[in-house]
Amino acid sequence: MAMETAQNQSGAKEIRMREVVFEVLSDEAGRLEAAADQQQLRIRASNLEELQHEAREALMAHFGPSHVAYRIRLRRPVRHQMSGSFARGCTAAASAVQQC
Repeated sequence: MAMETAQNQSGAKEIRMREVVFEVLSDEAGRLEAAADQQQLRIRASNLEELQHEAREALMAHFGPSHVAYRIRLRRPVRHQMSGSFARGCTAAASAVQQC
């Protein structure tokens, strides 16, 4: 079974869900692609909602009925994009009075 059991501090057994993380590889307009390396799964969709649905479908095909014990997480790359005065090191207060 796909669930993990552990004992908490009071000695009672807990059931923990497992997690499958899909890394978004391509994030172009109308075309998303993601992969879960541990399970060697790749999925494609046109938007984020469909990507989540495709991830669940992939888990159903991979794990069968035990797919319900897995939580899906889509991880998108962080984009650092600074513009204008913030890119030059000005603070919000300094740019508000146009000192940058």
